[in-house]
Amino acid sequence: MARPSGDRPGAEATQALGALWGYRAYGRRWFFLLVLSLLSFSNATLWLSFAPVADTIAHHFLLSTEQINWLSRVYLVASIPSGLVAIWVLDSVGLRWATIVCAWLNFAGSVFRTVPVFVWIQDPFASLLGGQSLCALAQALIVFSPAKLAALWFPEHQRATANMIGTMSNPLGILVANLLSPALVKKEEDIPVMLLRNKAYVILAVCFGGGIGIFSSFSVLLEQVLCVKGYSNEFTGLCGALFVVFGVLGALALSLYVDRTKHFTEAVKIGFCLTSLVCVAFALVSQLQGQTLALAAICSLLGFFGFSVAPIAMELAVECSFPVGEGAAAGLIFVLGQAEGVLIMVLLTALTVHRAEPSISTCQDGQDPLDWKVSLLLMAGLCTFFSCFLVLFFHTPYRRLQAEASASCSIQKDMSPATGDHEPHPHAPPEALPWHPHNLQH
Repeated sequence: MARPSGDRPGAEATQALGALWGYRAYGRRWFFLLVLSLLSFSNATLWLSFAPVADTIAHHFLLSTEQINWLSRVYLVASIPSGLVAIWVLDSVGLRWATIVCAWLNFAGSVFRTVPVFVWIQDPFASLLGGQSLCALAQALIVFSPAKLAALWFPEHQRATANMIGTMSNPLGILVANLLSPALVKKEEDIPVMLLRNKAYVILAVCFGGGIGIFSSFSVLLEQVLCVKGYSNEFTGLCGALFVVFGVLGALALSLYVDRTKHFTEAVKIGFCLTSLVCVAFALVSQLQGQTLALAAICSLLGFFGFSVAPIAMELAVECSFPVGEGAAAGLIFVLGQAEGVLIMVLLTALTVHRAEPSISTCQDGQDPLDWKVSLLLMAGLCTFFSCFLVLFFHTPYRRLQAEASASCSIQKDMSPATGDHEPHPHAPPEALPWHPHNLQH
């Protein structure tokens, strides 16, 4: 938010003075939040990018394990003096210059890290440690900035959301570093991107990731949506509890069914379609007053159908991406879902408008009630789009099941008697076998 003309840079204002001055919220605040989040995400990824593949990096650059440890440990050491400097910079110099310094330190550190990869140098450790040190100096400024940005640029009813987005981008970067480094660095000479070449996996990742994003937004924004129509916080909490409880029950029931039938694809597609129908119902009914029973039932069904899909979709991701590791296949979908969740939540919040007419709102933020109609219709539309796209374009064989069936068949052949007195019965045609790939796909 911008302050009125004549305000001294760096001056501290109380909340009362802020109200008298009349802060104005600018739309570009979301762009600044995105920039800060990307800086925090990239800085955290740079921090732990070496740790998950320490043995491979040490062997490639002829370094010791202790030297590899220092590439991560330097962040902890540098955070002590840089943290004190970061406090002074944010309060005295300002958020703008702090962000610019963070960006340049991240960029310079990344460049220094890549030097030993493209240019032979006698001591690659010095370049790697130098690059990590520059990134480490930026860490404190990045970690401390979300609260400052939320206080200066966002109105009161959006500060918690803005702070959450900026803060959670840092652990998200750590998660990506732990998942991507082992997935990409298989060995020194081989750095494949197998998942990006798998069409079925990409479709599933985008669609299911979008579903994760929609459910994350639903969980966070449920109270803000319902309080506008006069529903109490107690009722909102009950809806959230029903959402989770029925979700767990649905996941348990569907998991038992799929374990018996192996109908992964069918279960995910049907679950997505049913979730979309319930999401449309919520977008419509939540705009009505006094619909407590209907909303409770809708939240229960949304959890029942939506949560039940999650474990099956994770298993399906492993099946369609085999032989990629299970952690990378399932983890990347979760990471993509978190990223899509941030974008969806920002978009839904940005599309709300204040309602000036009288209402029965029970919201306690002291602001005019927000109109969530457009945002909820967009959420329902996105859910429907992801469901239709998945149903129409997602097709895959169950690669892991096929590999396990082939291995089991080979073991049985090796263990069968070789004497003529125990000749096995003639084999049935391959298509009649239950583990044939054609049967495993259906």
